[in-house]
Amino acid sequence: MTTQKFAGSNQLINRLTAQVGSRDKALSILRERGQMYQGSEKFTPAGAKRNAMTAQERAIDRASTRSGNAPEAYKYSLKTNRATLK
Repeated sequence: MTTQKFAGSNQLINRLTAQVGSRDKALSILRERGQMYQGSEKFTPAGAKRNAMTAQERAIDRASTRSGNAPEAYKYSLKTNRATLK
């Protein structure tokens, strides 16, 4: 899978580009989420924090935020990019 090679930290734009198929679309999504400044390729503080995370850390953060469970309660699958309860 193409996105698996962008699973490390500081790969947010590359990973999202691989997922959606276009760098412009990826940047647009990040701007809509408030993770990049409008008209720029510079991360906001929240975006810089997400970019510093690995794909695993982001998936676990999404799951734990949604559920309210502790991040330690999750395991990550690189194949599906999902965090599930242990």
